[in-house]
Amino acid sequence: MQSIITFLRPWEFSPTVLASCVIPAAAYIRGLALTKHKHEATGFWRPLSFFLGLGLIYIALQTYFDFLSQHMFWVHRLQHLILHHVGPFLVVLAAPMDMMSRGVPIRFRERVLNPLWHNRVVQGIYTFLQNPIIAPVLFVGLIYFWLSPAIHFTVMLNEDRYRLMNWSMVVDGILFWWLMLAPRTTDGHANISYMKRILILFIVMIGQILLGAYIFMHKTMLYDVYGICGRAWEISPITDQQIGGLITWIPPSMMCVIAVLVVLRRILHEEEEIVPASPALAGVTTPKAG
Repeated sequence: MQSIITFLRPWEFSPTVLASCVIPAAAYIRGLALTKHKHEATGFWRPLSFFLGLGLIYIALQTYFDFLSQHMFWVHRLQHLILHHVGPFLVVLAAPMDMMSRGVPIRFRERVLNPLWHNRVVQGIYTFLQNPIIAPVLFVGLIYFWLSPAIHFTVMLNEDRYRLMNWSMVVDGILFWWLMLAPRTTDGHANISYMKRILILFIVMIGQILLGAYIFMHKTMLYDVYGICGRAWEISPITDQQIGGLITWIPPSMMCVIAVLVVLRRILHEEEEIVPASPALAGVTTPKAG
């Protein structure tokens, strides 16, 4: 029990991380309470997905896990798997915007959030980042950028750059998975075709496979900064790098496959909503000629 408490205790307390996790959670909880008060169904899986994703992001950024990620390459790759893939994926899969919107006080929503969201600059940035070409390039490109040996070396020795790297993973992860998983509507949700999403996911998967395989099969050290920082456990540097390569290679690819399955399910669900209209016509017979 003591070891669990030690692990969960903030390694380097960050009020930004705390606020970024607590505020959305509080809004969601208040939205749930208001929904239940109106005797409307809240479901089970969506809240579970939301809180699990948010909790994983918090753990990866704020606990002893963050210390380990600075001293073991494979833990660092696991951290980014959570920040860029699993955590944002689960949060977006919960489709939390409606519930969180209910939980935000009406005056604050109308006077602050709505004007901010409809600001031209904000809308311009959002539209650019959600472009179906820009989004996958940025999603894969950030991984390649931060894992460039020279850049990675300086980032891991500079606290501000390290924090920037981690936050870029979280924000970009949420934006990308929102583009891939959000329902197709014209009101603030992703509005690209499902087939385009599937194509994007396969392209992204190939990009991650190539990078992970390169790191795994490389015979010399690419990330010797962990030897300078000191590894948390006694492990061969090459073994550390190979495990990190596998984490970069296999789990992210599987996340893309899961996302494709989610998109396919949405396609089937929309088809099922269209089909029920036909049985009403089943009993109508056309008059015979003559």
